[in-house]
Amino acid sequence: MTSSKSTLAIHGCSHETMHLLFDLDGTLTDPKQGILACIRHALRELDIEVDADTRLESCIGPPLRDSFRRLCGEDSSVERIEAAVGLYRERFTTLGLFENRVYDGIPQCLQSLRASADTRHLATSKPAIYAHRIVEHFELARHLDGVYGSELDGRLGDKTELIGHIVERENLQVENTVMIGDRSFDMFGARNNGVLAIGVLWGYGSEVELKQAGADYLCASPRELPELLSRIR
Repeated sequence: MTSSKSTLAIHGCSHETMHLLFDLDGTLTDPKQGILACIRHALRELDIEVDADTRLESCIGPPLRDSFRRLCGEDSSVERIEAAVGLYRERFTTLGLFENRVYDGIPQCLQSLRASADTRHLATSKPAIYAHRIVEHFELARHLDGVYGSELDGRLGDKTELIGHIVERENLQVENTVMIGDRSFDMFGARNNGVLAIGVLWGYGSEVELKQAGADYLCASPRELPELLSRIR
């Protein structure tokens, strides 16, 4: 690995085609305000107290049920976890959804990639029904060829499963596909499907986390991503 900005790739894409898969939270948008407020709402309604040193930011990225299982206690019943998810969504669908902001440089980055990448799809653990509303609201949908996310019951919430689903559904060649995300789950999902993995450093995963998860490249800012992808291609 050469620096915090980029690493030497283990494998790369062909010069003929390139398909991009983008994570949403921590990659295209910063959802911290909304997600943390909705988690606190759910925990408060269930009278669950968490340690003061618990970093709720770690809940940005993983499937929601996994986060609540950790916060509520590993021995919590399925019913209690589902109650927490329901309370979270109670606030998220009305307020939390748009307590969010697009990272600086992302619209310009996506615009430039319209010409250089063959396809661009969203690949998020967030339920697809919410992801559609978010990218439409923040005017990112026009830069994407499709939006993929989990189902409300949790199916496709695992990034390995989700990326595999997209590859099959869109008939993508894995050697020409790149997953771009900010957490280890994105990197593991890419590697488990034979897809190139780019970790971004402006989100919620650290450089150490991304490297340990097997990122082929690291990217320091949205404005550097088109150049990095051009070099890979």
